[in-house]
Amino acid sequence: MLYFAYGSNLHHFQMKRRCKDSIFLKKINLKDFRLTFRSKYRAADIEPKKNAIVPGGLFEISKSDERKLDIYEDYPILYKKYYFLYYGKKVMTYTMTKKTPFRFPTERYLNVIKRGYRDCKLDFSYLKKALTK
Repeated sequence: MLYFAYGSNLHHFQMKRRCKDSIFLKKINLKDFRLTFRSKYRAADIEPKKNAIVPGGLFEISKSDERKLDIYEDYPILYKKYYFLYYGKKVMTYTMTKKTPFRFPTERYLNVIKRGYRDCKLDFSYLKKALTK
């Protein structure tokens, strides 16, 4: 299956540790969404926003990887699954169930995300914009 990663799951080493069968395919943009950080965990989330973009990584994952991600993402309590089409193919990602106000991420978590942006060769301006909310 195809999985759209954003936040800490962009970090290739961390993603491989969480999902041993995962294969990074390429960077892609999720249109009409924006990146934000929220909850008591100050974790990354995406939310609908017209004319916005969330850059991320497209991964191929196995069913067992999906089950591991479900546990890691505390599905369906903290995150729910969101599906979209990318060139006619179904892609899964996660979005938070409860939309709480912006909370700046911890330095450690932010560094993991920055490493993921480098791993996937993503444009840092979108991350900077998400941090100025």
